[in-house]
Amino acid sequence: MSYAAGRGMMSQLFQVRRILRLSGRKFSICSNPNPDHNFQPRAYPKPLSATINKLFKERDLDKLVVGFKLASESYRFRCRHNIYEFTVRRLAAAGRFDAVESILEHQKRFAADLTREGFGVRLISLYGKAGMATNAADTFDQLPSLGSPRSVLSFNAVLTAFVDAGDYSRVVTTFRDVPAGDASITPNLISYNILIKALCEKGDLDAALDSLVLMEKNGISSDLISFNILLKGLYESKRFSDAENIWNRMARENIQPDIKCFNAKMRGLVSVGKTLEAVAILDKINQSGLKTDIFTFNALIKGYCQDGNLEQAKLVYMNLIKNGCAPNKETFLVLIPSLSEAGELDLALKLSKESLSRRCSPGSEILQGVVDGLAKNFKVEEARKLVEISQANGYSRKSIRMPLSCLAV
Repeated sequence: MSYAAGRGMMSQLFQVRRILRLSGRKFSICSNPNPDHNFQPRAYPKPLSATINKLFKERDLDKLVVGFKLASESYRFRCRHNIYEFTVRRLAAAGRFDAVESILEHQKRFAADLTREGFGVRLISLYGKAGMATNAADTFDQLPSLGSPRSVLSFNAVLTAFVDAGDYSRVVTTFRDVPAGDASITPNLISYNILIKALCEKGDLDAALDSLVLMEKNGISSDLISFNILLKGLYESKRFSDAENIWNRMARENIQPDIKCFNAKMRGLVSVGKTLEAVAILDKINQSGLKTDIFTFNALIKGYCQDGNLEQAKLVYMNLIKNGCAPNKETFLVLIPSLSEAGELDLALKLSKESLSRRCSPGSEILQGVVDGLAKNFKVEEARKLVEISQANGYSRKSIRMPLSCLAV
């Protein structure tokens, strides 16, 4: 073959390949061999982040529901747990339980998702966060008919939903009835801990303690979480003797206490005016090699404030900052009123501003008390500034305002 002929053949080959590439592009757009002449290519969907941001910012709750249900047609959207929880909490806070039901019931149409028990667990949990115990129970009962597995995982989810909804009696009856009617569900350690928590919240501490016996009978050993829940409930109910029995049992079973155990004891002692005994627990915490947390410091601040020892309370506050602990709402809730009542308005003002900057303000009543105290002591500009900052952080003009006596100033 001549050189020229070879070049001609190569040129034809390149042209054929080019045609095939173009044809491939054409057919990738429309795979139907006889496409409708009115066919329009589908627009690219909006980025998922843009959809989620729009839902976060939507103020009209009815539009939020419509947009949420439309967005949930996307599998990628259904994998975003945060937007689900945010939306459910927001609707529940607004009293729109009908809307919560609408978006969660809509999710039950996604059969492929429901083949995984985790998806059903999410729906149950979300109903619990909305305080809708009956809907959580109904969803749990529906799982088999929805084609979803049902095991101790979803059993624990519905128990937790009842706790979240504050329906503690339903935890007890469900714990008793479901395993009795479904041999595939056997309560595990997590189940018993949820039961103990419900009984403590319900105020039935004797039954909570009896649960330890039931666990042993069924071959399940209690753990640190079990004892933490019991210690919290016992100290809150001022049952110190029973609490000491728990400490003794932990020692016998070689379960090392954590900071939550010590914090529960400190709060219990403070609640009956035994601040010095609570302070002494700090030595045991240090000996155990544990690190104090904000709840440790809050217990001490509360104790000192109750005793009228404001100097020590302020010292504890400075120490918590030095130790890298972030004060929370409870810190400000206790300390700011005590400072105001003692006439330490400059520090009360400083902590009020700090609470607002940290998004953990103690509430309009306490902030208004600081405003009134400042105004009464001729610190009108400081009071006005606190009002402005409070309103800029979401408080209404009715909830925090200048005293009438200062309006003309």
